Amino acid sequence: MTQIDRRAMIAATGAALLFPDMLLAQTKATAFSWERLVALAQGQARTPYRETPHHPGAAKVDYDALHGARFRDDRTLWGDLPGDTGIRFFPLSANAAQPVSIAIVEKGRATPLRYDPNMFDAPAGNAVAALGPDAGFAGFRIMNAKRDGDWLSFLGASYFRAPSPQKQFGLSARAIAINTSLPGKEEFPRFTHFWLERAGASSVTVYALMDGASITGAYRFVSSLGPDGVRQDVTAALFPRRPIEELGLMPMTSMFWYDQANRTQGTDWRPEIHDSDLLSIASADGNVHARPIVNPSAPHFSAFKEVSPKGFGLLQRDRNFDHYQDDGVFYDRRPSLWATPTSPLGAGQVRLYAFPTDSEYTDNVAGYWTPEAPPRPGARIDIGYRLDWTAARAPASSGLAIVENVWRGRGDKPDAERLVIDFAGVSADNKPDIWADVSGGTLLKQAGYPVLGQDRLFRVILDISRNQGKTADIRLQLRSGNRAFSEYVHYPLGA
Repeated sequence: MTQIDRRAMIAATGAALLFPDMLLAQTKATAFSWERLVALAQGQARTPYRETPHHPGAAKVDYDALHGARFRDDRTLWGDLPGDTGIRFFPLSANAAQPVSIAIVEKGRATPLRYDPNMFDAPAGNAVAALGPDAGFAGFRIMNAKRDGDWLSFLGASYFRAPSPQKQFGLSARAIAINTSLPGKEEFPRFTHFWLERAGASSVTVYALMDGASITGAYRFVSSLGPDGVRQDVTAALFPRRPIEELGLMPMTSMFWYDQANRTQGTDWRPEIHDSDLLSIASADGNVHARPIVNPSAPHFSAFKEVSPKGFGLLQRDRNFDHYQDDGVFYDRRPSLWATPTSPLGAGQVRLYAFPTDSEYTDNVAGYWTPEAPPRPGARIDIGYRLDWTAARAPASSGLAIVENVWRGRGDKPDAERLVIDFAGVSADNKPDIWADVSGGTLLKQAGYPVLGQDRLFRVILDISRNQGKTADIRLQLRSGNRAFSEYVHYPLGA
């Protein structure tokens, strides 16, 4: 982190001219650059926080009204070149009631885009049509060349998301997470301004100004659509307004209701329901940690100390349709999201936070990086990373056996619980060593063997007696001598 200097403050004064008074109706083109945006965020951090008012008519735009107002195809921005992407916009609604400003960048000049209710084909009486001519946008989405789907969207607070290569949306990313695991203290800074710049037929650069009670920030997302999914190169400059207890960088949020290991938590007919089922961490020492996600009985927090990890992500590893039987929203096609830092992060923690849910409509899981050094008001935090929205089952586990299945049940003794973990990628002639450790309980029995009739599948069975009322934290790895043979598994039995 670096201190705010005098030259930056002078630049911030000039950068405020980008959007005088942040008026949505301004239409005059102004000079724009990344440096000006950073200076604007830096200067804004020295002013009191002012929340953007909610539009008074947005509360009437419910689910039916929102989906009854169709964006007109002929108002799609760009899309005039063969194979070109296009931009469409979201109207305000009850769930996104604060307008954002959107500008188009071309040749170093930014021209604000004025909201026009005629962009939407809404039937008579639809609440979207009643928002008025200066309502403002809620966000935007980037369409593919065929216009049969979008491949990136920004909508609400600092959330954004992209689909898997199979065109199925799932988990979301966030620009920042503030006090996520602290009860009653979480904040949701939001993007207030966007600048969109065409970078190619299937590539868009999104610039964004973020504002919040505790922090401001400038973001640049160089986003492209390829055959393996969406890739985003992210650059951010952050400026804390006040002390922050828990700063979450590169955050991602997802949903986990139940899987085959905790089937009794589900009341739905489908065998499994989740957007993500595993937190994966690639450590600098070569270990790859695998933390299967659970739906806890109470808010649960896990922290993994790291020094400059290679990356981490929330994965949807189980991609077998038969395991979900969902032919409507296709959980087997949900994307995995992998974050790769582009410069060393230093010391800190990858954190996983989850709270209980009894439906598929609540995002109850968050993963993020928290630096060891606490953020200081008046300092600057620079970070760069790459996000890959992918269908890869193991982005970081090359050469290692990976967690394929997790099962739970009763052990042989009355107070014993059984944890069964299958590892994929172990040939039948390999006999790896089983290393297991239990905190908060006692390991009663362990066994491991190749699963008969299954190709390269190795099963480990652990019987555990948990300390009364405690969660047993289990660590497990297949090893060959002192060499890691598999992912390093962490499982919170009883969470």
